[in-house]
This record gives sequence, C-alpha cells and structure tokens, in this order.
Amino acid sequence: MTPRVRADPAVGERIRARRLLRGWSVRFAASRAGVSHATWSRIERGLQAADNRFTLADIAGALECAPADLAGTGVPAPDRATAAALAGVVGLRRALIDIDLSEPPSGAAPPVAELSRGVVLVNALFEACDYAGAARLLPDLLRDLHTETAGPDHLEALRLLCDATSVASSVLRCLGHPADAWLGAERCRDAADAVGDPVLRGQAAFALARSATACGSYQRGQTLAERAVDDLGHHLSRPGAAEVLGSLHLVAALASRCRQRLEDSRDWLDEAAELAHRTGETNAMGMFFGPTNVDIWRMSIEVDDGDPARVVEIAHRTDPAAIPAGIRQVFYYADTARALTRLGGHDRGAIRFLLIAERIAPQHVRTSAELAETVRTLLNRSRRQAGGTELRALCERLQSR
Repeated sequence: MTPRVRADPAVGERIRARRLLRGWSVRFAASRAGVSHATWSRIERGLQAADNRFTLADIAGALECAPADLAGTGVPAPDRATAAALAGVVGLRRALIDIDLSEPPSGAAPPVAELSRGVVLVNALFEACDYAGAARLLPDLLRDLHTETAGPDHLEALRLLCDATSVASSVLRCLGHPADAWLGAERCRDAADAVGDPVLRGQAAFALARSATACGSYQRGQTLAERAVDDLGHHLSRPGAAEVLGSLHLVAALASRCRQRLEDSRDWLDEAAELAHRTGETNAMGMFFGPTNVDIWRMSIEVDDGDPARVVEIAHRTDPAAIPAGIRQVFYYADTARALTRLGGHDRGAIRFLLIAERIAPQHVRTSAELAETVRTLLNRSRRQAGGTELRALCERLQSR
C-alpha cells in the first residue's frame, strides 16, 4: 500500500493567503484551477497534501504565481539575477570611465549595424527591468561604440553611444548607484555635444537631471531640466523633440516635489500632460511618452508628499496595459501599493499590487529601498492578517539584496 503523503499546513496557508488577497471564494478559485472546491478547501486547511505536482501547478496557475511560491521553495536568498545585477555595477562603472571621448580609441569594433542591434537589445532589457542582462552586455558595447567613433560612421556611432550611455545611467540609478548614473549621463552629454543634435542634448539633460535628483541634488536637477526645456523649445520641429521636452517637464516636476514645491510640481505635470495630449502614446527616442506615462509620473510624485488618495484615483483611471510591461508598469503597481499603505485599511490590496510588481520586475522590486520600507510597514502593522505569509517571504527577498 502506498503511504499517504502528509499535508504541509504552510502550503495551505500560502494558498489561502493568495486567494484572500484577490477576494475570491474557494469555489471561484477552485473553478479557475479545475479542481473541486472540496479538494481546494482540504488543501487550504492542511487536511490534504497537494501531492500531485500537476494539482499544485493548476492551483498556482489559478492564483497567478509559480508553484515554488506555494511550496515555499521560491527565490534563493540572495536571488541570482539580483546579485548578478548588483555585481555588474563595477564593470559598468569601469567601462564608463574608459570611454572618455577626449581619449583616442584603439582596436577594432563590429560594424555599426551590429552595434545598433546591441543598443536595441540593452534598451529592451532595461525596459523589461532585466538589469543583470543589461549590465552584462553594456560594458563591451560601450567600448565598441567608443572605438567606432573614430571610424567612418562616427556620427552614427556617437548617436548610438548617446543611447547606450543613457541606458547605462538608468540601469545604475535603478540599482541604487546615482553617482555612477551621473557619470553615465555625463558620457551621454559628451556624445550628444559631439553630434551637435539639440534633441540628443535634451535626452542627455534628462539623464543628468534624473541622476542629480537621485543623488539628492534637487536644485541642480531642477536647473538642468529647466535649462534644457528652454533650449529644446526652439527645436520642436525635429523628430522626437516633443517627447523629450515632455520628459524634461516630468523630471522638472520630480525635482520640484523633492524641493517641497508641490504646486510647482503639479504645474510642470500639467504642462507635460498638454504635450502628451498632442503626441499621444509614443515611444519616440525610447521615452514611452504619452498620457499614460504622465499619469504614472503623477502617481510617483503624489505618493510621498502629496495626496495618496489621488494616487489611487489616478490608478483607477489609468490602464497600465497601454504601455509595455516593464519599468513603467512596475512603477504603476509599486506606487499604488505605497499609496494604499499610506492610506491604511487597504493592506490586502497593497500586498497584491506589490506581488504583481515583483512578478513583472523582480530585480527592480528586490533592489528598491522604498519598497523594502513599504513591506516592513505592512508587516509590522499586522502580522496575523491574511497575506502575512506572503509578506514575510517578500520581506526576506528584499532583505537578501
């Protein structure tokens, strides 16, 4: 006779916690998984083991998570991708130091067409919040582009270098290294100046202003953004100019909020919204500028020093699916979670949004000090509520960085 597999109460608790986070009845959840509600109920109560791996997979699919999340054998601490992303900072920093345009490059580089494909790839990796992948590819790509700036296609190489250094700056900032991000933004500015393109100079100014603000130099970030707005305003007929200009308005709004000038911040956002109404949803210059992105920035600006209820209101009217899954969607879910946490009484919803953000971009969520603090707040507020198990696991993953 085959021995009966003993049930693990912790698995049942995790299943129940995820079901309650979604506000689902046992019958509804079981119907999604294709199991009887009686079986689901027994597994939740620890009376029956989910000993068939297909049963656990079906339940996980219904709850929109991985089977390992329910079995308790999920992400190793620290998880490899996040550790690899953080480890990649050193190599990326060295590459940015090496590609000084005042120094003559040496060696040979792949054709510009191949380098262009490399830039598209690292930008896609960043947009998907795969910082480890981007950090692994960027150092060689940056050095090759630097070498190619001395070749016959030097102008195109400089344009690509502007894009690649902008991505490098963003990756470093998102990994919590704003001073290194500033170095990347300076290299972006050097390339833009060498081309002499006002739109590229605006792109570089955006990277510089974001990095300065992340470093805590709010006035510097504000000044950089405002000067760039004035400069680019004379070149709106150029392709991509409106999108870059709108993005500069957004970073000016962020710097104003950090300087405790919330009304000024809202004015900048309103100007960005007017531009977005004219451009529509667009990915010109890789900015993903448009009404949806403006709303997501508005949420980020309101969540800390503004009105968290307004963040939730914006979230209700904003469709994150209007832009590709990745960096902007993760901000949507993460900032909604932070707003719900600030409001109180919405902890289940906050946990649910945090888990969605982590599923979309684990490397981003697990390296975010702001989200780590949000999770600790939720965990300290109520350790016994439904979702406590999920919160403890998420807290451990964030603390493993």
